[in-house]
Amino acid sequence: MNKTIDELLETPYWIADILPAQVPADSPGQYFAVEQYYLAEPRRTAIKQKHLNLILKLNCYRDLRLDEEADPNPPPERIGDALFRRRLCIRTEDAMIVSEPDETWLTVYNPDEALLELIRALAAGEGLFVWKPGQGD
Repeated sequence: MNKTIDELLETPYWIADILPAQVPADSPGQYFAVEQYYLAEPRRTAIKQKHLNLILKLNCYRDLRLDEEADPNPPPERIGDALFRRRLCIRTEDAMIVSEPDETWLTVYNPDEALLELIRALAAGEGLFVWKPGQGD
């Protein structure tokens, strides 16, 4: 892990989301109303649980670090508590996953192809989609 959090925030990123692609700015739908619906309890907790499941399953394959901590692989309960309560930067090698408590998506910065493939598989198992903003994949 050579890159800092600030450096990783400037790298290419993908989204792990409840939606299969970025919603266009000119969409005739009601994105913001639907987003608020999903952010209301108990739906927000259900989505964050999917995020946590993805992260914990990823931790079976990769060392994870929270924020700038040096020690890898904190207990699953600690990861879960942090993910539900605050902004969390989850580091693995030179990649990072950012979770905000009031967002329906995770942002995955700087993944290599193997990591991205693994995250796609884990996300699919949770009913989530992985796509790159502006590309619709």
